[in-house]
Amino acid sequence: MSARAKRLFKKIISYAGIFFFILAVGMLWWQLRNYSFSDILNAIFSIPKRNLIAACLACFAGYLALSLYDFLALNYVGGRVTWWKWMLAGMLGFAISNNAGHAVVSGGAIRYRLYTRWRIRGGDIVKMLTFSGFTYFLGCAAIVIIGFFLIPDDILSNTSGASVGLGALFIFCLGVLLAYFGMTALFHDKRVKIGGLTFRVPETKTAFLQTVLGITDSVLAGMVLYFCLTPFWHISFGTYIGLFVIAQTTGVFSQVPGGIGVFETIFLLALPDDVDKASVFGALLAYRIIYYVLPLIGAGGLFIIYERWLRARIKKWRAMAHDTGAVVVEKIKTVTHNVAENVANKIPHKPQRRHHRKK
Repeated sequence: MSARAKRLFKKIISYAGIFFFILAVGMLWWQLRNYSFSDILNAIFSIPKRNLIAACLACFAGYLALSLYDFLALNYVGGRVTWWKWMLAGMLGFAISNNAGHAVVSGGAIRYRLYTRWRIRGGDIVKMLTFSGFTYFLGCAAIVIIGFFLIPDDILSNTSGASVGLGALFIFCLGVLLAYFGMTALFHDKRVKIGGLTFRVPETKTAFLQTVLGITDSVLAGMVLYFCLTPFWHISFGTYIGLFVIAQTTGVFSQVPGGIGVFETIFLLALPDDVDKASVFGALLAYRIIYYVLPLIGAGGLFIIYERWLRARIKKWRAMAHDTGAVVVEKIKTVTHNVAENVANKIPHKPQRRHHRKK
């Protein structure tokens, strides 16, 4: 591929997010054109408190699972840090990338800032990001495969080409999952060089843990929306989770920050005609607040507390080093003075000769 073609491809990828966002906003407007803003707001406030509490608990458990991405990735590269450090980096990294999109750039920047302080090399951090991204994809692929058999055939019948697209997505996910597990079984511990980095093919056990963690993360994230959605739409969890992962994965690949608009559009397209779309959209907004906004505020607050604690500690270390240095300099001066005095005292003094004048 020529340099010009590469630049054109990068531009297409960069502007794809804007295109899909505009397309999703247009589709959302078309789906909600018969509802007012007050209808959507009333739907948010009509969600029972117990459902909101359950959604918040599922969100907290989901971000704990997200932090395990960093734990697995650290084990993959052979890095070692204290448990609270990889938890902080994982939660904060995903809280930022979930909202900002472009996970490698947004979540990777904060991880680079933290892990380089903890003496993890830059190349290993890139490997960790790649490993975590593939862990997420494995979990999504596994749920798409399961959801393909759980989603009824008529749920996306309102949209032309949806069944064809879902079938193609199923074949793609199944192929990737089988290929990855086959590679780990046949070529584990082999080295693959990509660019300037050398990746090690993980063991099948690690691939299994990646898939289980990815499934757990997606299920917990889906439960946040499920608790907000069930007061308005009675849908089995098996059917719902397959639809959720398809919507979430489409939002990720659209390059739209947080999949805003794309995620909601897929859910609204899948709604039966007898379900109030304003209520469902209100539940989707509640999900956005609980799963995206609140963790960003919480993890951001923890990061600010950590930064202030670190600065106070560095200031304390500098003060101690300054005091210690002053004491050492004073001791050196004292010792030097004492040595000089001892040397001076040990040197014998020659008696002065008296010169008598001859008379």
